[in-house]
Formats: sequence, structure tokens, C-alpha cells
Amino acid sequence: MRWLRQLLGGGRVQLDTGRQETLLRDVRLRYGARAQIRFAEQVDAVTALLDSDDGLVVAARIVSQVADEAHADLQVQAQDIHRRTGRRLLVHRRNYRPLWMEAGQALRWPLFTLPCGFHPYAQVAAAATVIGGRASRLDRVTDPNPLVTRVFEVLDLTVAGWEYGRVRIDTDAAALVDRLISGAGQVLAAMDDPPRLPPPVRELMRRNNTMDVHDPAGGRAVGAINVGATLRERLLV
Repeated sequence: MRWLRQLLGGGRVQLDTGRQETLLRDVRLRYGARAQIRFAEQVDAVTALLDSDDGLVVAARIVSQVADEAHADLQVQAQDIHRRTGRRLLVHRRNYRPLWMEAGQALRWPLFTLPCGFHPYAQVAAAATVIGGRASRLDRVTDPNPLVTRVFEVLDLTVAGWEYGRVRIDTDAAALVDRLISGAGQVLAAMDDPPRLPPPVRELMRRNNTMDVHDPAGGRAVGAINVGATLRERLLV
């Protein structure tokens, strides 16, 4: 694998695990739902903070931790539903759409309440931006294959939450999806042998649905998003 050859050979970079832990702590504590600035400003601030190889490692850790914790949360929810109702729900990380189509509003969208405390519209959106912007260096610090899989998992969960979980599509939510798609596309473009797109992404790409995007502070629609068209534009290159 190219990323492993880079780490073992001439592409090796100097990483500072202490610096990474400091960055991760700062990003966790200073930003998110409790911060007193808009999510868009938080994304810009976190993106600037992670503008280094150590920052890239931290961005990868943020996305991976969020994806892992969301999966664990949904497993617990599915077990609880089974215990209370006898209804069995299958939780497959490669494709969450069947789960949400079957369970719908019986599930709680997990990305707002994860133990890690990272907010999807702040730290996660920034991490996706960093991963995409530094995609050419990604294979020097980690294996990009599982990482891009985690990016697609978060994208899958986000869009499924819109369609089946009553998650409101506001400008911050739309910006998250745009950054996830862009970041994934940039990572795939930088890979010698990119993996096949996962089933939920291929399904969304076959569609052409347009959804209203609302003002975060009010109920009025201020735009629209077509996830299928955006995916085709960014990934079919």
C-alpha cells in the first residue's frame, strides 16, 4: 500500500503525538454547540488550527471517532428497540439507508449527542475540509482507504437523517454535506487505486431530488440542495 510505503520510506514525515493531543483537546473544548460564534466561523477557525500534518491526523481522528461512535449508538438503539418491541433492526455500517427506511422516527439521529462531543456542523465539517484540502499528503500520515469510508459513513448518516429522521436541513447541515462530499472527492482523486463507491452513495447518485435548505434562525427556505447532483459533479471526474 502506498501509504505504508510512504511511512516506511522516503515519504516519511515528522509527526508530534503530543501536539496532536493538544490540538484534539483544543478543538474539542473550544468549539461546538456551546461556542458563542456561528458554526461557519467555527469551521473556518478549526480548519486554520489543523493546517499541518499533525492537524491532518487530528482531522482524520475526528471523522473516524464520530463514525465509530455513531455506529455504536445506533447498535444500542436497535437493541433497545428489539428489547421493547421485539422488532429486529439490522445495523450495517456500509449502508445505513435500509435501517433508517425501516425504523424511521423510531431512531434518534446520533450525531448531535456523541460521547466525543464533536459537533457535526463545527468540528466534523472542519475535519472534512482539512482532509480534502490536504488530501495529497494523506497517504504520508495514515491509510486513506478506511478514512474515506468513514467520511462516506458520516455522509450516509447525515442524508438518511434528513430523509427519515426529521433532521432539519438548514444552511449548516447543507454546508456539512457539501464539505463531506468535496473532502471525499478530493481524497479519491489523490489515491492511486480508489475504492468503489459505497452503496448509499451510488443510490443517491442515481437520484435527482431537490430539498429546501432553511435559515438556522428561522423557518424560511433560503436555498435548495440536490445531493445526487452534487455527488455526480464532485465524484464523477
